[in-house]
Amino acid sequence: MLPTPTAAWHRPSRRTAQPVIRLDAFLAANPDARVHGPVFAERFDRFSFDSRIVQPGELFLAVRTAKADGHDHIAAACRGGAGGVVCQRPVDLSAYGATCIVVPDTEAAIRRHAGHVVRQAGIPVVAITGSVGKTTTKEMVAHVLAARFRVFRNPANFSGRFGLPIALGELEPQHTLAVLEMAVDQFGEMAMMTDMAPPVVGAVTLVAPAHLAAFGDLDGVAREKGMLVACLPRHGLAVLNGDDPRVAAMARRTAAPVALCHVEGTDGDPGPPGAAEAHEGRGHASSAANAFRASGIRVGLDGTAFTIETPRGARADVAMPWLGRHFVGSALIAAAVADHFGLPLDTVVARLATLPEVPGRLNRIPGIDGSLILDDSYNASPEAVLAGLEVLAGLPAARRIAVLGDMAELGDASDESHRRVGRRAAGVVDRLVTRGPQAALIAEGARAAGLEPAAIAVTLTAADAIAAAQPWLGPGVVALVKGSAVARMEQVVAGLMAEPADVPRRLVRQDAAWRQIVVLQPDRPTWVEIDLGAIAGNARALARIAAPAEVMAVLKADAYGHGAVRVAHTALRNGASACAVACLSEAQTLRHAGIDAPILVLGYTPAWQAREAVRAGVSITVFDLETALALDEAARALDTTVHVHVKVDTGMRRLGLAPTGVAPFLRQLCDLPGLAVDGLFTHTACADDLSPDGHAATAAQLAALRRVLAEVDAAGLRPPKVHAANSALMLGAPEARYDLVRPGIALYGLAPSPNVDIAAHGLRPALAWKTQIAQVRDLAAGDAVGYGHTWRAERASRIATIPVGYADGFRRAPRTWQHVLVRGAAAPLVGRVSMDQSTVDVTDIQCARQGDEVVLIGGQGDRRITAEDVADWLGTVNYEVVATILARVPRVS
Repeated sequence: MLPTPTAAWHRPSRRTAQPVIRLDAFLAANPDARVHGPVFAERFDRFSFDSRIVQPGELFLAVRTAKADGHDHIAAACRGGAGGVVCQRPVDLSAYGATCIVVPDTEAAIRRHAGHVVRQAGIPVVAITGSVGKTTTKEMVAHVLAARFRVFRNPANFSGRFGLPIALGELEPQHTLAVLEMAVDQFGEMAMMTDMAPPVVGAVTLVAPAHLAAFGDLDGVAREKGMLVACLPRHGLAVLNGDDPRVAAMARRTAAPVALCHVEGTDGDPGPPGAAEAHEGRGHASSAANAFRASGIRVGLDGTAFTIETPRGARADVAMPWLGRHFVGSALIAAAVADHFGLPLDTVVARLATLPEVPGRLNRIPGIDGSLILDDSYNASPEAVLAGLEVLAGLPAARRIAVLGDMAELGDASDESHRRVGRRAAGVVDRLVTRGPQAALIAEGARAAGLEPAAIAVTLTAADAIAAAQPWLGPGVVALVKGSAVARMEQVVAGLMAEPADVPRRLVRQDAAWRQIVVLQPDRPTWVEIDLGAIAGNARALARIAAPAEVMAVLKADAYGHGAVRVAHTALRNGASACAVACLSEAQTLRHAGIDAPILVLGYTPAWQAREAVRAGVSITVFDLETALALDEAARALDTTVHVHVKVDTGMRRLGLAPTGVAPFLRQLCDLPGLAVDGLFTHTACADDLSPDGHAATAAQLAALRRVLAEVDAAGLRPPKVHAANSALMLGAPEARYDLVRPGIALYGLAPSPNVDIAAHGLRPALAWKTQIAQVRDLAAGDAVGYGHTWRAERASRIATIPVGYADGFRRAPRTWQHVLVRGAAAPLVGRVSMDQSTVDVTDIQCARQGDEVVLIGGQGDRRITAEDVADWLGTVNYEVVATILARVPRVS
């Protein structure tokens, strides 16, 4: 597990002690390591793996992962003051005065160094694992043991196979005991970490749905986490959650004595076959007798209180400042570990009373307007979110709010896990705000469980989540904020705090690196990035321009390739009041996603779809009596009313009534009781054409509409809403805005014509299309590439294959992209674009290699490829460029 955006980490505070990483110790631990060039530094303050925040005197680790190569950032790290670099190929660092240590494998080298450091220290190690509560348990155990020991603990979540050895680089001679969190997200990692830091005491908190994409099911989770107790020595101790049958069953896997922890009123699932026996203490000779128990649990705004009973019958009342009964199990583990090391119970009780605040773990933070925020933003699993909801349910409150983000790495269980959380939330909260595409399923579960739609807000950005929650805050209101690290829910907490100045001190992920990180998780190495912040800003700008007219966001063609559901949620929270789509199926997609705003189907809806249209509760465009009669019949059959907009053909000559037929048609609709005529509209053909002919055509259409309006006004038939303006018309002709406008392309930050300066209106593009280099090969002069051998190298060349083709919307013929961007430089396309692959010439781009990001639309370095650039290359318009990126290309935001 890497301490990166996929596994939350927080940079530890800077030490003031002497440097602790010694070159001689590193080389002793790694016999195959060698120093390349002069030795400029022999001692280093600590390891660093992020060139953006490296500090003078640190040892930079150049690590190559599946997504990036730290060797690309060696120069930046050295410019930042790194005193040395561990890397896998020789680099001359003389110009920087830095020591270069070359190893076969950087990650393996630091693990060997960590093992060497732990062996040299010769101190006992307490290791803690589990699906939930690892970090809080580690902090609790370390705080209690600090009454007697100089405790080392891995900071924040430097707890995986990469983070733990980095943390152990700071183990110092004065430390007399180590408390280590050990996190795993794939099979084999626990053995790797216990080999590095062999524990004498091991504790397992809980087995719950987490990292199921790797472990498959709960039994797989238990199998890997149980490796911790399997390695314990006979003179050690295994501390197990006795209320979780899968954890209790681990007693059979250890040679060490076992202490079970039982919390009154905790029920686990049955677990795997045989777990119940271990649960009752028959799995290990000492399990039944050696139990720590908690009873009389009370949770209030001042913390958590309970009574503890030890295996020897000693009892004591405990009061700790941390909030939630789920922390009681961690306290029992701390008591069991302390007992093993000889600390008396009264010392444990006293230490638990002084637990320090740990950022992002159910901390009470004053919120705006007298509210209270429960900041649980550090990370999330289904069980952890449910625990947070139980805390929220048990606290006195004028109103309870939950702001919940995506829960990551749940594999096939993800959808149902989110819905399950939603069902429980419905029984706890008065208001629910979700943030993120997966968290929208929490809202779905809550609606299904009976929470009123008006009490639910689905959002996709931190800004929208904040805006949705703020109106519901007030005196006595308690709001729980929780989500996985990738959801970045601390950003929401920051926006709801009464004292923003406290953000750096009290919230998680506040270091410089995290402030630059945007987490994207595409499903394949070709993806589209959607900037929802840009969509939100564009919607607000268009609403300001259109006022007092309303904004109807046009979401045809999956929101012009941007993703209709995410754009709808975002636009409706930032100034739009309604949506427009091309056909009924597009409208149904929005309804199924919980979009309850007005939706207008702009295109033709056949009579045979009338009943489906009425059931969907959407507005339908009508221009003929047959459709109107079918809609009326369907509405009356379903005992409801269907809303319609009448379309007028003022000169486009596609769909719509002739101007002379509008008034008679409206009179006919008045006789249909199942219909409510909400609007009358037209569409202009040349609004984006600023030539004299274009101006004349638009003026003629608007004049025709004015004549129609005069006639229907005179007859008393004018519908409530009249609209004519698409993006080009609303930006260029204020008189055409009427009651509402229908921006399409402008909502996505793209210009409706080359004559429109989109930036001058405060709009910016929201879409970028990217892929990666799949392979780089060297060609000799004369070598041919691709189907038909249509391109031959005229010189010795380097060609990169990229996994994108015409099945993704990357045009093959008659014209295609002229170039893409690689490492900030233009790479021309060569050979034919095929269904799934294309090739580009990277001969003149130094160091281009597999895994490098390739930009098809968007920016890289100082270069940009715009949708308009591509449209010029293809001989089309930017509308088509973005709308024809096919659905198999994942959209991420």
